[in-house]
Amino acid sequence: MALAGHTTHRVTVDGKFFRAGSEKFYVKGFAYGPFAPNAAGQPFASPERTAADFALMRQAGANVVRVYHVPARWFLDLALEHGLRVLVDIPWNKHVCFLDDPGQMDAAREAVRRAVSACARHPAVFAFSVANEIPADVVRWSGEVAVARFIDSLVDEAKRIDPECLCTYTNFPPTEFLRPQGLDFECFNVYLHNDRSFGNYLSRLQMMADARPLVLGELGVDSVREGEERKCRMLEWQIEGAFRAGVAGVVVFSFTDDWHRGGEAVTDWEMGVTTRDRAPKPSYESVRRQFLAAPYFVVRAQPKVSVVVAAYNAERTLRACLESLQRLNYADYEVIVVDDGSVDGTRRIAEGHSWARLILHPRNLGLSAARNTGIAAATGEIVAFTDADCRVDPDWLYYIVLELAKGEFAAVGGPNLLPPEDSAVATAVMVSPGGPAHVMLTDRQAEHIPGCNMAFFKWALEQIGGFDPAFERAGDDVDVCWRLHHAGLKLGFSPAAMVWHYRRSTVRAYLAQQTGYGHAEALLVRKHPEYFNALGGSIWRGRIYGTGAAGFRLQRTVIYRGLFGSAGFQSLYASESSSAILFFTTLEYHVLVTLPLWILSFTFKPLLPLAVTSLLCSLIVCGASGAQARVPRRKRFWWSRPLIALLFFLQPIVRGWARYSGRLRHRGNALDHETLDSLALRRGGKSLDAAAYVVPKGMSRLGLLDEIVSRLNRDGWSHKPDIGWSEFDVEIYGSRWADAQLVTAAEEHRDCQVIRFKLKPRWSLQARTVFWSLLGLELLLLGIFANGRPWLWLLLLTLPLFAFYVQGRTRALQSMLLVFLNKIAEEKGIRKAD
Repeated sequence: MALAGHTTHRVTVDGKFFRAGSEKFYVKGFAYGPFAPNAAGQPFASPERTAADFALMRQAGANVVRVYHVPARWFLDLALEHGLRVLVDIPWNKHVCFLDDPGQMDAAREAVRRAVSACARHPAVFAFSVANEIPADVVRWSGEVAVARFIDSLVDEAKRIDPECLCTYTNFPPTEFLRPQGLDFECFNVYLHNDRSFGNYLSRLQMMADARPLVLGELGVDSVREGEERKCRMLEWQIEGAFRAGVAGVVVFSFTDDWHRGGEAVTDWEMGVTTRDRAPKPSYESVRRQFLAAPYFVVRAQPKVSVVVAAYNAERTLRACLESLQRLNYADYEVIVVDDGSVDGTRRIAEGHSWARLILHPRNLGLSAARNTGIAAATGEIVAFTDADCRVDPDWLYYIVLELAKGEFAAVGGPNLLPPEDSAVATAVMVSPGGPAHVMLTDRQAEHIPGCNMAFFKWALEQIGGFDPAFERAGDDVDVCWRLHHAGLKLGFSPAAMVWHYRRSTVRAYLAQQTGYGHAEALLVRKHPEYFNALGGSIWRGRIYGTGAAGFRLQRTVIYRGLFGSAGFQSLYASESSSAILFFTTLEYHVLVTLPLWILSFTFKPLLPLAVTSLLCSLIVCGASGAQARVPRRKRFWWSRPLIALLFFLQPIVRGWARYSGRLRHRGNALDHETLDSLALRRGGKSLDAAAYVVPKGMSRLGLLDEIVSRLNRDGWSHKPDIGWSEFDVEIYGSRWADAQLVTAAEEHRDCQVIRFKLKPRWSLQARTVFWSLLGLELLLLGIFANGRPWLWLLLLTLPLFAFYVQGRTRALQSMLLVFLNKIAEEKGIRKAD
């Protein structure tokens, strides 16, 4: 017997949604019962009454019925006959302090075992809820961690009987902080009658649900207290708002006013959309309209979207990416594939999908250049980006445009999830540090959206000049997000706009990726120093979500419970990964602490325990991080956590080395020593630190700075202009040893304007690194070998010699910049001030 409109495939989790066979399955349900016992003593209506009710539910567009007792087989068969799935709440005595009584715990486990055994593998079963609304004071009494673990143990009992069944715990706002780890999806009962509060709370729940589907297990309105007319309006915006927020489904409480609680009929509430004798109320028609429209409600504007896929040697994954893009549920979009000089079968695969536009780069120009090519070719008002190693959800663009259509954001991103078919190694990589993740300032506003899933209004990209071609492998998305923030624009996040992102499937590939990220950070730290600490580590103002948030946690989470634990919304303030404790895993710690201790311990044995302790600190932190990582059950093996611990150890070293090597490399200026010396302005005893120019009243300081930056770009000078956070106007990277900062000020005089320039010389990072490395190495050698060899102290003379040499390079750079400024002044007809 087949479900009407559906196959009898079991419902499975599909990222943030469900799937039944090849079709997405959105929950549209009614709560049903409990009722006065029927002739068989069951808390359900008679089979005849149930069949008529099911027919009425189907007419309303429902596909799920939620029951609060374990249904008999005839009930499941009737549901199957009418095209309904059943969400089974498993009743047990959760209103007592059950964790204090082993008998109560055993009874709960037995209730789960009997319920799942009775319904196991029936095609009408949607899922089991192993508990519903455990009271907040009971949770406080036993502790949220212990209660969450017990809920997980109930899920384990269910899975032992039916491994493929879906399990959840039905939570509610007073215990929203409960975070069981073994659930297949999040389920919340939410009764909020203000549309703004309702929308805000759904955004919060989506952040809590993270990569799991979110189902509203109950929402509803009482006809007695609110009136039927207001109830209709409220149910309409609740259902529409829920689906627009990307929930995987809703259950309306309830189907009928006829329901019993504690063995007695409830007469002072009328939550149903039908009366006690099953006559449809006006609210029945309101729910019916919304269920038939769900999940796709009308978007006021549906602008054309250009989807850009930058591909380089992507033959392994490009076909799946393009096939997913061909199945998008969006009317007006185009797909542009930019083949960035691939040497494998990427071009052939793209050409096999003739509906997509293919643009070829003659050689590999880098990720940012490929994305800029896509932007230039885009004809859409919105430009969306995904990677060639991703496949998108069919509703990806629908949810992105929904968020952009609100008008608050210039760009919107979404989650990137591990494909279910990806390997166990890829799963370990997913929960290891350094992966792509979204960073949230609020439940809706993002600080960063990952490059594999982001969309922009085209005008916003044009306003900031597109992607910076300097970012060839990574970092382009971070740079764009930060530049949008600096331009006063906001980034949004849609939890439902998801893509499947294949992770690196070998340790070598993962470390190569982290190397690329390290090189990108070397560029970012120069361009956006305000986002980095003194050691070059990134500083996020928001909170990192997703699997990329993995790490070592020391601080306990804090829960706001209200007076005597009575708050209706009891929020959890989760602890962040401890950046201080993770310092033990950094390259800096190994180089500055562990390595010197081990070297010195060879000649000074008492230091050996310190050296061992230093290494153990790193290993313990990595091991604990691996133990705390959330590894999906089906991809968890005995070696998973040791592998994650190893990646926690290796990733900071590899990424840090790449970051420092990138920062220390010569930065592409064509200004070698000879150039510096040939351009140097010989000023005798005059200072090279400042200059001043008399400019006409019509010329502004900002206009002159724009001209200077334009000339620097034209002549190929490496530089960084101020973006609002710096104490300088332009920083110029002259050579591998010398930098300079240019600061300007305008003086208003009676008949003219004087613009003053200050040239502040600086040692480059490479020069400072060489100096301190020489000092450390020489002190180490002196400490080991200087006894009886006083001549070794002559080694320290290399330091002032090196400093003298670098100082000469900085003066030469200052001199050259004065020549540069004088040349611009001469061309503009500006005279030097005395």
